[in-house]
Amino acid sequence: MAVTAALVKELREKTGAGMMDCKKALSETDANLEAAIDWLRTKGLAAAAKKSGRVAAEGLVGVLVKGTKGAVVEVNSETDFVARNDSFQAFVETVASLVLEKGTDVEALKGVAYPGTDRTVGEELTNNIATIGENMSIRRAASVAVGDGVVVPYVHNAVRPGLGKIGVLVALESTGDKAKLAELGKQIAMHIAAAAPQSLSTDDLDPTSVERERAVLVEQARASGKPDNIIEKMVDGRVRKFYQEVVLLEQTFVIDGETQIRKVIEAAAKDAGAPVALTGFVRMQLGEGIEKEQSDFAAEVAALAG
Repeated sequence: MAVTAALVKELREKTGAGMMDCKKALSETDANLEAAIDWLRTKGLAAAAKKSGRVAAEGLVGVLVKGTKGAVVEVNSETDFVARNDSFQAFVETVASLVLEKGTDVEALKGVAYPGTDRTVGEELTNNIATIGENMSIRRAASVAVGDGVVVPYVHNAVRPGLGKIGVLVALESTGDKAKLAELGKQIAMHIAAAAPQSLSTDDLDPTSVERERAVLVEQARASGKPDNIIEKMVDGRVRKFYQEVVLLEQTFVIDGETQIRKVIEAAAKDAGAPVALTGFVRMQLGEGIEKEQSDFAAEVAALAG
């Protein structure tokens, strides 16, 4: 019986194994679907499908810079133990390099050939799930670039160079001294890791979040019983304070605790020997926004005890 694309697709859907693994399984079993499923199970490859529903909120953030471009990617696993696995770390490093080369669309990235194998990135991920025994996912990716200047990486809590729990990229456009720019970029990146800004400038801030904040502030101000014209001034002042908390250029530099980031960038022109512009940044923290499963170990033991 011939191995058809439809049969490979059906086997993938039933087992969650990679396309090349499914094709090989069908070839080895004369295109017998049930026999191919058993073949994959004996190889440990069909197990990946069962693991795909489990929450993966651990893992690593990988950061890589080449020349004037940088990439950051989050790859999740179920446990921190797997994040310390050499093969998992190598996978994150490879994916980061592919993001740098191919772009940040995760779904498109899964179809890219994985170096050193006959599998795609997505199939390599499935293979890792089966081999290591935990659910994993490539959650998101981002990149920044400059025309003339530097892109500076920073990894907080690094387990090895370029891999850790928080990854930051800072893009500084300038024709000035690159060593001075890199030094400044490292300090700004450390600030970003600590202060977690939501946007570069007030213009970049999500309008929905601004309106939500303003609505809360209006209600709080009205509770004071003051007249509307005073309330308006109170709200405007509190919105400015909100900007100082969440907008990078408006924040106070954590390194000295007093200078606005905007002023730090302006002052850097003197050291660099040319105007400096902070044109972009990325901050990616492992597991942010993922709702982790909470388990009650004592309750589990009691339930097993009957």
